[in-house]
Amino acid sequence: MSVSASVELGAKLALATPVLGGATALLWRPDGLRERYLRYLGAMHSLVTASVPLLERAGARCAELDDPSARRLAAYYARHAEEERGHDDWLLEDLARAGSHPDPTPHGVVVELAGAQYYRIEHEHPSALLGYMAVLEGHAPPPRLADRLAATTGLPSGAFRTVREHAELDGGHLHDLYREFDALPLTAHQRAAVSVSALHTADLLTRLFLSLAADPGGSP
Repeated sequence: MSVSASVELGAKLALATPVLGGATALLWRPDGLRERYLRYLGAMHSLVTASVPLLERAGARCAELDDPSARRLAAYYARHAEEERGHDDWLLEDLARAGSHPDPTPHGVVVELAGAQYYRIEHEHPSALLGYMAVLEGHAPPPRLADRLAATTGLPSGAFRTVREHAELDGGHLHDLYREFDALPLTAHQRAAVSVSALHTADLLTRLFLSLAADPGGSP
């Protein structure tokens, strides 16, 4: 009995989940949470700013390929770009309501996260972006996180819109992504590229969260 592409990807990502989960727990620990949350918002603003351009470039790259999966994949990326459009503005609003502003210099790991996808889109296959998306949307904030953050940090409720919205949206987005992944006529090499992209993304996201979780002296 053959295993679907999404089940295979989920099994591989399960290997990275404990380490990523540990980094997430350090990020959201109560002591010093207010300052860490502000650092998190700044890093996420840089990362989310890259989301729509990545999707648009992946869609454009699909249009350049004579590939049985390209047309459907391009349509999916176009739809998802519209779903993600404006989310960087949510983060700016959250930062403003928290009395902060984005750092004009993006976090180095954020540059690696987005930059790796540009390379994969251009030089491997645009389907590799699915692995990146699966990690980010599969690691959505839990439903009550925003309320816990507000209670612990003392920041106004309006400073947590992005966390609240993504807790509601990303589960549905992940389901749609897996459905598209299973329907695409990808080659074995292309499916492997999605998995490698996903595992690389999980590693980088873990590094990002550990960095954000560190105190000013650099110790998690």
